[in-house]
Amino acid sequence: MRHGIVILPQAKWADARRTWQQAEELGFDHAWTYDHLSWRSLAGEPWYATVPTLTAAATVTSTIRLGTFVASPNFRHPVTFAKDLATIDDISGGRMLLGVGSGGTGFDAFTLGQSELTPRQRHERFVEFVTGLDELLRFEAPGSGGVSFDREWFTAVDARMVGRPAQSPRMPLIVAANGPKGLALVAQRAEGWVTTGRDGAEGEEWWAGVAELRERLDEALAARGRDRIDRYLSLDSGGTLALASVGAWEDAVGRASELGFTDVIYHWPREEGVYAANEEVLLEVASRLTR
Repeated sequence: MRHGIVILPQAKWADARRTWQQAEELGFDHAWTYDHLSWRSLAGEPWYATVPTLTAAATVTSTIRLGTFVASPNFRHPVTFAKDLATIDDISGGRMLLGVGSGGTGFDAFTLGQSELTPRQRHERFVEFVTGLDELLRFEAPGSGGVSFDREWFTAVDARMVGRPAQSPRMPLIVAANGPKGLALVAQRAEGWVTTGRDGAEGEEWWAGVAELRERLDEALAARGRDRIDRYLSLDSGGTLALASVGAWEDAVGRASELGFTDVIYHWPREEGVYAANEEVLLEVASRLTR
């Protein structure tokens, strides 16, 4: 089992720098940050930009993988975002993980003056977003023309990238999905699947929902002739907090392992509010990662 930690982009870099370095020192396999313009109950608090944060994190770490948890087309275009991602991947020495989702209906969905989309429109836009990123991040021949596409939501005309990707054929694509169409997209294009489980479910109902989603993913993969894929579970869902105690963490990790997940993700403790926990629990948990 691999372990990931989410570091919300709320602290000034003078302080955040040490947190990212500590995540590596503690033995976490990957560290993530949210890709939002602002987020839910924290909208009134400091919130820094994703791309500069991950770029800075890449320069002060050397082994831990870095990722977006998760990026969406709410305010991203495949061409400009792919260029940013490829640059971070180069700076980090090929350590980027690209987590993507269809985009929620919160702040990001309207900050730029966008119209409200139907669930079908959001999915169709997401498919185009993922397809465009997949094509662009694989591109490695700047001298032989660029990448072009003209679709309903996104257009690219002879777009160029940074050169040969730092990872071959590109950085791993990890798609967040729960519905059948989303899981089909995972099976078609992704190296990894990430889920927060069923919305609104808690406790045993949430875990049962996660098991059901796992089975549906297996069916989608089988339909594509695939069987192996990385599976990421966000443990701070379903009304629980992984770092509430060492016992809670052990239980959640054990159940995720039984369901076949290869990776678990939880949040760096905040002092108060959402994801509030004792950092001593984090340190104790981290001491067990390398045992």
